[in-house]
Amino acid sequence: MAIDSSPPKGETKQGTSGTLGTGLKSRHVTMISIAGVIGAGLFVGSSKAIALAGPAVLIAYLTAGLLVVLVMRMLGEMAAANPDSGSFSTYADRSIGRWAGFSIGWLYWWFWVLVIPLEAVAAAIILNSWIPAVATWIWALGITLILTITNLVSVGNYGEFEFWFALLKVVAIIGFIVIAGLAVLGLLPGSNVSGAEHLVSDGGFFPNGFGAVPAALLTTMFTFMGTEIVTIAAAESANPAKEIRKATNSVIWRISLFYVASIFLVVSLVPWNSEVLAANGSFQSALDAIGIPNAKIIIDIVILVAVASCLNSALYTASRMMFSLAQRGDAPKSIAKVSKNGVPTNAVLLSTVVGFIAVGFNFLAPEAVFSTLLATSGAVALLVYLVIAVSQLRLRAKTEAAGTEMPIKMWAFPVLTWLVIIFIPVVLIYMAIGSDLKLELYATAILAVVVVAIGLIVQRLNKGKHGEVVKEAEVTSGH
Repeated sequence: MAIDSSPPKGETKQGTSGTLGTGLKSRHVTMISIAGVIGAGLFVGSSKAIALAGPAVLIAYLTAGLLVVLVMRMLGEMAAANPDSGSFSTYADRSIGRWAGFSIGWLYWWFWVLVIPLEAVAAAIILNSWIPAVATWIWALGITLILTITNLVSVGNYGEFEFWFALLKVVAIIGFIVIAGLAVLGLLPGSNVSGAEHLVSDGGFFPNGFGAVPAALLTTMFTFMGTEIVTIAAAESANPAKEIRKATNSVIWRISLFYVASIFLVVSLVPWNSEVLAANGSFQSALDAIGIPNAKIIIDIVILVAVASCLNSALYTASRMMFSLAQRGDAPKSIAKVSKNGVPTNAVLLSTVVGFIAVGFNFLAPEAVFSTLLATSGAVALLVYLVIAVSQLRLRAKTEAAGTEMPIKMWAFPVLTWLVIIFIPVVLIYMAIGSDLKLELYATAILAVVVVAIGLIVQRLNKGKHGEVVKEAEVTSGH
């Protein structure tokens, strides 16, 4: 049963090792949940998936979206009952074992630490194209420093920045859907195209055969990573259970609107095999096809906002996961200390430093070095989803046995939970034998084996102590 020791709204909860503040407002969490999933991968990376499967990429997006909806429902069930900044890592700890919480927590932290340089460089490239006099590495450094400082001040600062980033992304997506939708219907004055003939006119709906859909599925699946951030952020709001319930209930329409609807319009307006699509990205290609002037600068601005948002969230998410690990005794205890504003300062700084080192690799070391580092996190999303499903399966049984009422329940339990648990290994097997993502799978597998081995050693060395650590962490976090 959760222990409610929440302070008045906006204040910091005091604990022995330091606890997080509750400075995220409802509008912050709402906007994070609505637009947290929208990254540069949608605006640019989706063109790669379209090139693989053609219009049939819609099936890939629907399948990946369905998987995320189910996983978020399972995560929402656990998070609404016991909100925690460690989210699925904490639930894995309680349901599978300390080694599982340790392993998935550190793998997830590593994933977001590598996102920091990736997004910083992406933003820097855009800014450098506008002001070439300032070197790309200076832009990358400056952006990361600014967002690090905002994250250090208070969680409210992170929330405020993310609110406006997310709002701009939502406005951009809705604007695109309205304009492109009018063009498809032939109602947009001055449009160069109309109709949806490209869905079937360029080799049919399956131009590369149905076998191309699984390959596109892998590309689309990883663009959804970040949906789960809301369950981490909600722990720093005044009413976590309410915010998580709202976010979980809205995930279906969010994915349907932002991903499926927008990609449907792109493949309707632009030939899937167009060289322009591969060169300029999906959204810019669609706007160019319609005849919207200055489409490149418009999309560059949107992408810059999306990248800055993702970088902001990467700094936040990595630091909160590290903080949670420290609270549970799976990272140095000093990392669990927080400032008077409830910010895990050491966790933010350490995550940022590792991110800066990765930025340095990107600029100073051969490209292969940074590419190899990125490959080690290539399948982390699937591992996270699998752990969430297994954790929910086990915790649901314990919760029902205890007779505890749950604010959110997984649909058709345990059938849909088992379908997810079976589906993810099938995708991993496909990655190993039937896709060009073998490097990402094997690199992630090697890293995961190493981290799990360390987790098992830590569990054995600290046998008997962990219960006290977890109990203290739960009490000091108010859960």
